[in-house]
Amino acid sequence: MSGIKELICTEKDGTLSFGNYELTEKSKKSDYEHEGDLYKVKTFADITKLERNGMLVYESVPGTAVHSFHATGSGVSFEVEAAEAVQIILGMEEDAEYKVYIQDINIGNVKTSMGGKLVLSVETGADGAVPVKVVKL
Repeated sequence: MSGIKELICTEKDGTLSFGNYELTEKSKKSDYEHEGDLYKVKTFADITKLERNGMLVYESVPGTAVHSFHATGSGVSFEVEAAEAVQIILGMEEDAEYKVYIQDINIGNVKTSMGGKLVLSVETGADGAVPVKVVKL
């Protein structure tokens, strides 16, 4: 796998894939419609950011490629790929607690701040895409 060449796309299963950490210059795509919402993605080697209807959904430093991104009221799941370890910020429900799984391993519970941001670190690299799942408790 590698960066998403279209910057953002809808997969056959209805999930989103977005981001391209292989780009040396910042690229963006706005007004991508998916299930009645408008998405905007900005991506390159240093950062990848996804917004839905103007609100933060996903941000990573450095940049990433995200495959099979699926968000519901009870959580989010996706596979993340990057050249190195990344810090990810997810826009979730405010003041809520979530159980976080990375590579199907429970890494513990995380409580979001008043802004609803959930921060996690993921070790990526030559092993390919890493599955991440965040479930609301």
